[in-house]
Order: sequence, then C-alpha cells, then structure tokens
Amino acid sequence: MAEKLFARPQALADVPTHYCPGCQHGIIHRLVAEVIDELDVRKKTIGVVPVGCAALADIYFEVDTQQAAHGRAPAVATGVKRVHPENVVFTYQGDGDIAAIGMAEIVHAAARGEKITTIFVNNAIYGMTGGQMAPTTLVNQVTATSPYGRQLSSAGAPIRLSELLATLDGAKYIARVSVNDPANMTKAKTAIRTAFEVQMRGEGFSLVEVLSTCPTNWGKSPVEAKKWLKENMLPQFPLGVFKNIEGVKE
Repeated sequence: MAEKLFARPQALADVPTHYCPGCQHGIIHRLVAEVIDELDVRKKTIGVVPVGCAALADIYFEVDTQQAAHGRAPAVATGVKRVHPENVVFTYQGDGDIAAIGMAEIVHAAARGEKITTIFVNNAIYGMTGGQMAPTTLVNQVTATSPYGRQLSSAGAPIRLSELLATLDGAKYIARVSVNDPANMTKAKTAIRTAFEVQMRGEGFSLVEVLSTCPTNWGKSPVEAKKWLKENMLPQFPLGVFKNIEGVKE
C-alpha cells in the first residue's frame, strides 16, 4: 500500500473557498490548519473570525468559531479565553480590521498579555470593501481612496504593527513572515506553530503577521503580485522575530 505523503489537514474543511484567484489566504489557512493538527488541539481550538476577506473563515476551519464585529476580534477572543482557559483561542484578522478600527483592541490585548494568538494578514489594502487605503498601504501606493498614491504629508507612513506590539510587556512572541515563496511558507508555518505553543504554555500574547498578496485590488496578475510584494512590501515590512520571551509563565 502506497504511503500518503500529502493530504488535506483535518482542521481544514473540504469545501471551495470564495477568495480571488492568486489570493494567499488559502495558503495561510492551510498552514494554520496543519499546525492545529500537528499540535493535536483541533477539538479544543476556538477561532475568532473578522469582518473582511476572511469573514467566512468559520466555513473553512473545522474548529469551533465565533465571528466578531469589525476590529473586535481580540476583545471577543479575550472573553472566550478567560471563560475557557483550557482551550486554544486564535483570531484571524486583516490589516484594516486589526490596524484601523481594531487598533485599540489589539494593543490592549497585547498589553494585558492575554493568552491568545493572532494571525494578522497584511496585504497593504482593504480587500473585501473595494481596495481602499489601509493603515499598512505603502507610500505612493495607488488605491481606490488614494488615486494619486498614499501621500506621506497627509496620510503618514504605513504602520508597522509587529514592531509596535513588540514593545509591550504582555507580548511574548511577535513575528512577521511571508507566504510569497515555498521557503517563506515553511518559515511562516514554524512561526505560527511557535505562537500557538507560547499560548499553550500560558506565557502570554502571541502574534504572527503574514505578508500576503491582493492581486484583484492591486490590479495585478497573481505572478505580478508576488513580485510586487517581494520588491515593495518586504523592504517596508522586514521579516523576522521581533519578540520571543520563552519560559515565562504568568
């Protein structure tokens, strides 16, 4: 009997997704699902899904899920984790959800050291609502609400959320990764696993920021979008681990 080398993770539902061609949410979903399976926590994992492109993530993950109002996923996850401290609780959020309307929630969840994990997908734009400028939009990047490009003088520079959160004492693991090529996908999975393990050890708040493409709203093909991410987003949002405090149980 032939050995099965590659299969759909149990934590990932066998259904088509609604994401645009070339969107990398599907890759990120799979990495999260693989980590949940490998840690053997599927039956005790609770996901909190946002308003945005990933609003239907509850359909795609074979775990219990709760939808939150726009930006409020960290607050909802805080309540879930405090009521069910034995469960593994994660939020899955986009840049508009987490760094605009939800900025207060994510900052204070990290400052309090809430024992939750956040998967933050950064594609430098509002995806679901039509491609408006986001807090992470690059300077001079053209969007639906910055047709002449983001202007530094009026909109400021893009927010580097990982670096910001890494300054907070309650944050125990903060990393930025990308899924633009196989090597980075492997590193992304390692970071996601580490973030979940930090939570499972009761150490505090953990977050993994994942750089991702949005070919539709960038107006590019999937191949062009990956190239644009590498040439433009990586210099602005450098990859790496910004905070990693291990073995500190509160």
